[in-house]
Amino acid sequence: MSTEREAAEWLDAQDPLAPFRERFRLPADGTVYLDGNSLGMLPEASARRLQDVATREWGDGLIGSWYSGWLTMPQRVGDLLGERLLGAAPGQVAVCDSTTVNLYKLAVAALDARPGRDVVVADGNDFSTDRYVLQGLAAARGLTLRHLDTAEQAAPSAAAVAAAADDRTALVVLSHVDYRSAAVADMAAVTAAAHAAGGLVLWDLSHSAGVLPVRLDAAGADLAVGCTYKYLNAGPGAPAYLYVRREHQAELRQPIWGWFGQTDQFAMGPAYDPAPGVTRFLTGTPPVLGLALVEEGVRLLAEAGIDRLRGKGMALTALAVDLTDAWLAPLGFGLASPRDPAARGGHVSLSHPDAARLCGDLVRAARVVPDFRAPDRIRLGLAPLTTRYVDVWDAVDRLRRLAG
Repeated sequence: MSTEREAAEWLDAQDPLAPFRERFRLPADGTVYLDGNSLGMLPEASARRLQDVATREWGDGLIGSWYSGWLTMPQRVGDLLGERLLGAAPGQVAVCDSTTVNLYKLAVAALDARPGRDVVVADGNDFSTDRYVLQGLAAARGLTLRHLDTAEQAAPSAAAVAAAADDRTALVVLSHVDYRSAAVADMAAVTAAAHAAGGLVLWDLSHSAGVLPVRLDAAGADLAVGCTYKYLNAGPGAPAYLYVRREHQAELRQPIWGWFGQTDQFAMGPAYDPAPGVTRFLTGTPPVLGLALVEEGVRLLAEAGIDRLRGKGMALTALAVDLTDAWLAPLGFGLASPRDPAARGGHVSLSHPDAARLCGDLVRAARVVPDFRAPDRIRLGLAPLTTRYVDVWDAVDRLRRLAG
């Protein structure tokens, strides 16, 4: 591997996805932005769409726009997301609420569908909101939380799930890509292990959707949730999404009974009657502006193609790892992500005892925006549509100069 900047420039010149970068609002001061795994950049098409929804659909159409498209946006955008990026046939994905709320809704529905079982298997090092939701449910229902002991740079394995799950297990909740290390779980194998014990599986796709292929239907997944403001570029606070496998939709009943999940919602009937299909997992009035931005972000990624996105993503993270080995390892940095490009998602995690200060110095003195995770991690989020190979080179070069 060449460590010369010219080699990175050559890779950019050969990159078939390079033209997509110009379709985003880029930092005017030349800042190297490597935090797309926390908040993706703004697509120019999204800015135009937001203006159109506000002035034409809302300003001119007023309430009539509900009947000309707004009412069914959660399902329509969900189908687009499901088919193009999640490996889910139509009628199984809806865009709604937040990741936390969707996780709660689907976890409760799954627990109620497995009466007599009181164990939830989860990763004790998973993202905080996932852990907190499960802790709350365990406290409210007297459940036992069984935490997997996953190695620091590995994903939960089918063997670990098989060892933890038994005839008391109602639900297994895991992330497809670890938010710290970017380790990728074998969704199909883990799901099969949970099913062998009679449990349902709920996947968090927040760090995988839009950066690597997700095959929910093929993997036999039961349930999934995820956010849209990372690699899907839908903006801060954009609505999340949920997936419910078709065969479970009639059986499961989520706990927040809102009017958008009701059969014949405008009849305003006296009793709740859940709508058929994935619509029953909706709650209140959908956030139309946010849904429009999700739609634009998904369209852009779908145009690029998830396989091409994955190919470039692996090449970007490989470059970051190679430069880390050459330049940063001698300075006390450790690689906190898997070495195999196929085993990691879209970011590279580095460890250093002074990571918090270095992250701050990168932003203030070197015009590089990474991401810090306590206690000692620097995450480099390499979104394939907006990150160039020279961005990776420049960021690691500036980091070694600060740490040297």
